[in-house]
This record gives sequence, structure tokens and C-alpha cells, in this order.
Amino acid sequence: MPIGVNCNGYTKAYHQGFYVSKTREPNITLNLQDISIAALKVVKRLSEDGFEAYLVGGCVRDLLLGKKPKDFDVATNATPQEIHKLFRNSRIIGRRFQIVHVRFGREVIEVATFRGQHNPKESSDAGHILRDNVFGSFKEDSFRRDFTVNALYYDASSETVLDPTGLGLPDLEAGRLQLIGDPAQRFKEDPVRMLRAVRFMVKLDFLISPALAADIKNSADLLGQIPPARLFEETLKLFMNGQALATYEALKAYHLMSRLFPTLATEAEPARLISAALASTDARVKQGKPVTPAFLFAAFLWQSFITHRNRLTESKAHAPADAAHGAAELAFFGQQSIVSIPKRFSIPAREIWLLQDRLHQRRGKRPFKLLDNKRFRAAYDFLLLRRDSGEAIDAVCDWWTVFQSADPDTQISMTQAGPKKKRKPKTPGP
Repeated sequence: MPIGVNCNGYTKAYHQGFYVSKTREPNITLNLQDISIAALKVVKRLSEDGFEAYLVGGCVRDLLLGKKPKDFDVATNATPQEIHKLFRNSRIIGRRFQIVHVRFGREVIEVATFRGQHNPKESSDAGHILRDNVFGSFKEDSFRRDFTVNALYYDASSETVLDPTGLGLPDLEAGRLQLIGDPAQRFKEDPVRMLRAVRFMVKLDFLISPALAADIKNSADLLGQIPPARLFEETLKLFMNGQALATYEALKAYHLMSRLFPTLATEAEPARLISAALASTDARVKQGKPVTPAFLFAAFLWQSFITHRNRLTESKAHAPADAAHGAAELAFFGQQSIVSIPKRFSIPAREIWLLQDRLHQRRGKRPFKLLDNKRFRAAYDFLLLRRDSGEAIDAVCDWWTVFQSADPDTQISMTQAGPKKKRKPKTPGP
């Protein structure tokens, strides 16, 4: 039975033939002060024009869990064109899944029309949804969502949380992540749901059933159907949220990590290096410090780079510097068909790799030039990760640690090659 929970702590009936369980005593509350004013404005404007409109999905879930949502989504029976007509500060985006972005300064409220059952003709031969602009009812929309805890709606007019599936609130209280519908079919429709399952499981610290875990493992190969550009966006969501290390371990456990980065399955995976890089990224996120995906891509593809570089060097057809440049190109070329990494991240990652050899050059003017390089700090941090993962480069790491903070005279002394050897006097000629 669908359930609606009043945010003041009691239950009440709601419209369209759905009724509330009047015996249920919910353990969860919703802090109304954490709701975006901009999102409420969107809901109010749609309602005033005769449309249904609710906050939906992750924002409602997080509010019920006592978390402050990062963004707010609205579901409505208004079409994208009708929404756009109501809000001058909006634009329609998307082809496969058409939605409207309503902008209030820097804040963007995402507004989507209720979805109905998609047209099978708009699916690939494998069942993957190619276009999904079939509109439906409130009930149909709830059952088209991925997880029960994401199929919760907030009715601002009555300050009530609506649970059309009847499972969202119980699962939320139990800390359980449950897919709506048949997992095998839902993963065929959109394989990215497997990545979302892992992300939500880690983010919310929820459990998933052994059956769902098995379905994810069995369907992992379906990720190959997803465009590389979309997988890049999903990869950022997985690893840039402050829980990258736990997400990485979960992705490995469910056989998904090797689908995103195939070389981790074929090469000797540098597990300690990757774990250290992810832990460092998590720490920086929690401290509010800037992070860059380039650093993580450098860690994920490091072993691939080393393998290519060694092969090119051993062939003796390339000078060491040329071999390193060629290896960096090959490492990213092999990855682009799976997860398309933009140049704004692939180029810095390559520079981090190429600077590793230069960090061993500690004499003359080279250290001073390297210290001024915009990638020096990232390259130095990567050097420390290599040491912490077991490489015998302690002396180099210690030298650069001291050199950075030394006074100018000490720096000059450190970069000198030592006392010049006295030349032997020339033997006088005959």
C-alpha cells in the first residue's frame, strides 16, 4: 500500500486514490529549513498554474536522513515545453531524457515530467533505453525510478512525504537499498544503474541483498554499452564525493572496476598506490581542499603507463624521453574507448607521469626550474604515494621535502654536484 507520511510526525491520506497507512509510526523526520527556497518557488509556480509538482528523489531521501541535499529535483505533470514557458530563467536539455533546468543565480533546479512506460521501439537490441521521453502519471513515474528510497516525493502544500511504492520509507528506515522491478531487466534498460547502486550503497552506508549483488556481478559486462562520455561523468560521481576509497573497494567486489578501467584486470594492479591516492583525495574533500580527477586517473593508469614505457624502452627504438611520451599516449588511448577522459584531465595526468623521472634530476638549475612548474606539487605528491606503496625512492622523496622549504643558500648547496675533481697536471711535451 502506498504510504504518505506527514512531516509533523503523523500520517494522513492524500489524493488520486492513494491512501495512507494510519497505523504506521515513522522513525524519520524531515527538516523543512534545509529545503531550497528556489525549489519551493518552482513547485509553487507550477501548482499555481494547475500542475502537480513535488520535490523528488535524492533530495527527499537525504532530508529524511538528516542530510543537507546538494541539489533539488522536481517532478511534475507539466511537459518540458510547458515548464520552459512558465520560467524565463530555464532551458530544456537532454535528448535521451529531456528535462528542464531552472536557474536561480548559481543554483539550478532540475525539473522533469512524470515518466511513463518507455516505448520498446526506442530501445537497442540489447534492451538499453535510447530515448525516454514518454510521459505518464504520478504512479507510473514512481515505478520507473531506480531504487525505492529514491521514489519518495515531498508535497509542499501539505508538508507530506509520499511513498507510492510503499517500500521507500521502510527501506530507508532499515538502511536497505532495493531496486524497483526486475534487476536483470532494469540493468539492461540502463547499465549505469549498477554504478548508482554501488555509489548509493557507499554514500548512504546501506545494505543490498545477496540476490541484487549477484545480479550486478552477472550484468557487469553491460557497462560496455554505455557511451564513454557518460561513463566519464559517472566516474566523477563515484570518486569525487569524499568516499572514493570505499567506492573503489565496492566496485572491485562487484566486478565493475575492471569494466571501467580494463588495464586493472590485465596488468599487475598497483593496489597500494591506488588506495593511497583515493585515501588522499578523500581527506582533501573532507578538509574542503581542491581535488582534481587528473591525480586519480594518473594512479589508475600508472601501471599501464609503466608497462608501455618499459616495452618501448626495451625495443631500443626510442630514446627514454620519447618512450615516456609514447607510453603516456598509449595508456590514455587504450582507455578512451571505455571512459572518455577529457584533455583537461588527461594532459595534467601525463605531466605528472613525465615529471617523475625529472624529480630524480637534483643537480644544477633543473631543480629550481622544476620547482616553478605548475604540476610540481601534484608530481611531488604522486612521488610520495609511490614511496608509500613500496617503491624504494626514500632518498629522492626526502631530498625534495627538504629542498622545498630550505633557504636559498641551502638550496644552492643541495644542487651542487660536489667539489670539482682536480685535474692532473699535463705532462710536459718533449
